[in-house]
Amino acid sequence: MSILSVVLGLVIIQRLAELVIAARNTRVLRAAGATEIDAQGYPWFLALHAAWLGSLALTVPQATVPSWPLLCLFAALQVARIWVIASLGSRWTTRIIVLPGRPLVRTGPYRFLRHPNYAIVAAEIAVLPLAFGAIAAALMFSIANLVLIARRVAIENRALRLIEV
Repeated sequence: MSILSVVLGLVIIQRLAELVIAARNTRVLRAAGATEIDAQGYPWFLALHAAWLGSLALTVPQATVPSWPLLCLFAALQVARIWVIASLGSRWTTRIIVLPGRPLVRTGPYRFLRHPNYAIVAAEIAVLPLAFGAIAAALMFSIANLVLIARRVAIENRALRLIEV
């Protein structure tokens, strides 16, 4: 089994586990009166992430030796990702869910950035392909992600301004 296969397998397992957590949290938030903003934009993120991982599986030769420093950076980004999820707790989802009357989270990485998860994802989308020499994939998916994130952040910021306490 190649290093690429192991890494992609672990990332896929992680992302699937996150989708389960996000779905559970979304149900709980909706039951508490939260609403989803921009549901129509969500499938684009799913498609982007599936295509990103799929492109690596299909275009990077299995025997590719990774850049270990970049692979370590990707692992560090996973720790930061877990920090984001832990900081938001039951309010973390993969969708834009707003719960009126609740203050914004300002602990963990949210002390430093308003949208740390988006910064982490942007770095992941560039770093993982670069770790395996897939420069074109890093560039193409980074640009696509930037377009989606710019739209999403604008929508999320408007929604958060309406409920900010």
